[in-house]
Amino acid sequence: MRDTADRLLPTDFPPIHRAALHTLQVNLGYVCNQQCQHCHVNAGPHRTEQMSRTTLDDVLAFIRRANIRTLDLTGGAPELHPQFRELVQAATQQGVQVQDRCNLTVLTLPDQTDLAAFLAAHQVQVIASLPCYLEQNVDQQRGKGVFNDSLTGLRQLNQQGYAQPDSGLQLDLVYNPQGAQLPPPQAALEADYRAQLASYDVQFNHLLTLTNMPIQRFGSVLAAHGEFDNYLTLLKKAYQAENLPAVMCRHLLSVDWQGYVYDCDFNQMMNMPLRNQTQRLHLRDLNPADLHQRPIAVAEHCYGCTAGQGSSCGGALSAS
Repeated sequence: MRDTADRLLPTDFPPIHRAALHTLQVNLGYVCNQQCQHCHVNAGPHRTEQMSRTTLDDVLAFIRRANIRTLDLTGGAPELHPQFRELVQAATQQGVQVQDRCNLTVLTLPDQTDLAAFLAAHQVQVIASLPCYLEQNVDQQRGKGVFNDSLTGLRQLNQQGYAQPDSGLQLDLVYNPQGAQLPPPQAALEADYRAQLASYDVQFNHLLTLTNMPIQRFGSVLAAHGEFDNYLTLLKKAYQAENLPAVMCRHLLSVDWQGYVYDCDFNQMMNMPLRNQTQRLHLRDLNPADLHQRPIAVAEHCYGCTAGQGSSCGGALSAS
């Protein structure tokens, strides 16, 4: 796999600073039952990296120390971490809203038959990746049979009350473009998803559109096909300054499986430490007060979050 990090620095992306921290996004490791083409983490079934119990304790300690309101769990497939459920239980007992970034097919694994019920019992918000509502496109990007397994996972969640009226159980879907283009307008695409998935008797709350970042596996694919520079030009030409105040890195802190901290998940994958740090800082050594108004480490990939309607872990930043 080609490393594209050196093609993203230096940058002319405008300076931005942190605001109040309320979300801790934790990568529990790179183990995943899928191996998707667009994956910026380069996760897969043969990865072995997973967060240690000691670092999990560091996460819970920081949540208390920083008064974190939302714990956003990602991977890989975070549910495959041996202590995933312990962490969810401990966080919810502290009054923290837990989000699970789920690939849906993990719900169909033989040893995860009770996962949907567990998530519902702890009021976990599920943010589920489904890059298209067409079987051919999903299977092309994620592997043969993934679309049907994803529908099975969605139905399991619906049966537990997710996306059902007055249940309070939130189920959002995530769309990624198939290749080197920006996502279409989020609201219109959500309507298409809702109509198409209704024919499969599947419900969800919202669709979140995410821009593919030119890093890790996706960046390597772009470089191999000679599309890297053109894609970066596309992102830069579509830059919208009004998206800057809403970018996720202003309120989120990203933690890797070893416990080191970054301004966002993408910076983590590029091994970019916090701004003004010569080396990575561990979560246990971080004073939350030191983050406020701290400058954010930026590179060319940051244009992906500000291009067009914008892109964040919560979907589009504007309605344009």
